[in-house]
Amino acid sequence: MRKISKRKVAATIAITAILLGGGGAVAYGYWSAGGTGTGSATTGTSQNINVAQSTTVTGLAPGSAAQTLGGTFTTSNPGKVWVTTVAPSITKVATSTGVVIPGCTAGDYTLTPASIGAEVGAGDTWTGATIAFLDKPTTNQDACKNAVLTISYAVS
Repeated sequence: MRKISKRKVAATIAITAILLGGGGAVAYGYWSAGGTGTGSATTGTSQNINVAQSTTVTGLAPGSAAQTLGGTFTTSNPGKVWVTTVAPSITKVATSTGVVIPGCTAGDYTLTPASIGAEVGAGDTWTGATIAFLDKPTTNQDACKNAVLTISYAVS
């Protein structure tokens, strides 16, 4: 019978260990592949933005200078929204007790909108709208003395 040399036994053990991952360098391979897939995302929508007037307007009279209106934006939007203008309008002319005054109307006043042209969020301020009492030189405007105006605002 033939004797196996120690050298052959050692070589066989080394090769077996390498093949079984027990030592030395291990070779790895991989395949590459392309592919496709899909996913989704959604966007929210904006909520209305409101304005609160913070300026106080007093002493309107025929021929007096226009007074500036301004205030603060309130909104539940999580981010900012674009506002072009804040437009005031008079919705009621009344006495201090809320009684509508005959002979004094919104037409006795003039309003100009505030030009904003910016992104705004909750707590941001606005200004630039104005209100003035119209001077009608040939008309008795006493009915408007002590009038209390209710002003509404439209935001666009």
